[in-house]
Amino acid sequence: MAMKQKRFLFFGIALLIIILDQLTKFLITSKLAFTESIPLIQNFFHLTLIKNFGIGFGLMNMPTIRWVLVIVTISIIFAILHYYKKIPNKYLPVISTSLILGGAIGNLIDRILFGFVIDFIDFKFWPAFNIADSAVTIGVIGLIIYFWRDKK
Repeated sequence: MAMKQKRFLFFGIALLIIILDQLTKFLITSKLAFTESIPLIQNFFHLTLIKNFGIGFGLMNMPTIRWVLVIVTISIIFAILHYYKKIPNKYLPVISTSLILGGAIGNLIDRILFGFVIDFIDFKFWPAFNIADSAVTIGVIGLIIYFWRDKK
């Protein structure tokens, strides 16, 4: 992969995730009140508007750690950007890292603006989440697969 292609892919995917995340959060907050739920598949998949004061998937849901999470997230973003040039010029690590970057920025925007992260994708057997959470999760799984395969 050429350097220009890497740059376009990396920053393009991150920007796309930020836009999709913020757009979906805007749309859901304009249609639902907090804790309101719309069943799409009864007792399985709902759109439920939730305030998440913690980290992904509702873990550590405490309003008092807001600024700790802001600082940690900003540190992760700076670390990704600092090591950007060292990311191998291969699709899986570039795409995976860009998903993590976009997701981190998407949730950081919420945390700074509102003091919490907006979650709304609600499978009744799992804590509610959003596009940014999904991107970070998929990105981390992608990096695990890349490093696992690379060691072989």
